[in-house]
Amino acid sequence: MAASERVRSALLSALGHDLHRPLAAATAAVSGLRAARGALSETDREELLATAEESLAALATLVTDLLDVSRLDAGVLAITTSPVDPAETIVPALDELALGPGQVEIDLDPALPPVLAGPVLLQRVIVNLLANAVRHSPDARRVRVATSGFADIVEIRVIDHGPGIPPERRDELFLPFQRLGDTDNTTGLGLGLALSKGFVEGIGGTLTPEDTPGGGLTMVVALAVALPENAPSTNSGEDA
Repeated sequence: MAASERVRSALLSALGHDLHRPLAAATAAVSGLRAARGALSETDREELLATAEESLAALATLVTDLLDVSRLDAGVLAITTSPVDPAETIVPALDELALGPGQVEIDLDPALPPVLAGPVLLQRVIVNLLANAVRHSPDARRVRVATSGFADIVEIRVIDHGPGIPPERRDELFLPFQRLGDTDNTTGLGLGLALSKGFVEGIGGTLTPEDTPGGGLTMVVALAVALPENAPSTNSGEDA
């Protein structure tokens, strides 16, 4: 009961913070547009519209993540698997986060075979891991994304050189509403790693934290190679 109450308190606190910011920004933008009517310049009007759009998009992402956590807990999140080239999920993830060579070093093995995965969910996993790694990395150190293969397994590594996670706290890393290593309340609900672990396990893979040599955290996504006998499959629920 005490643990449940702590989770409830963390959720309410995080929700209050994370919902307030985009709601307040969207409300202010719409109010500004309504109050000014035709008095705004085209530039000011576009800035207010952009603020409202970005804030509503943030709210939509938050609600989607909360729904996905609920579905994972209930075991009803549907996952369809098919052969996927890891690079085809990594490159769009970098584009989504607007990360370039200055922030991320890429080391992808072009000879790797396709893996058995859900392409949409795998991209979301990479986005979550990259966002977490970049947030905790020093400005002078780039995050590294590397792929490698061994036997019938392909591994995707997202490597940072931040403070890392003490071994005794590894069990907390994938719990919802945790912000390990964060010192403020500006980093969201802490759902990213919990969702990533659920998504990876849903497509038959594993997500494992390792120490980065020299300091930092390495997140390892291990997925099965899409062998001919591994026919595409669909878990129960809706398509993901």
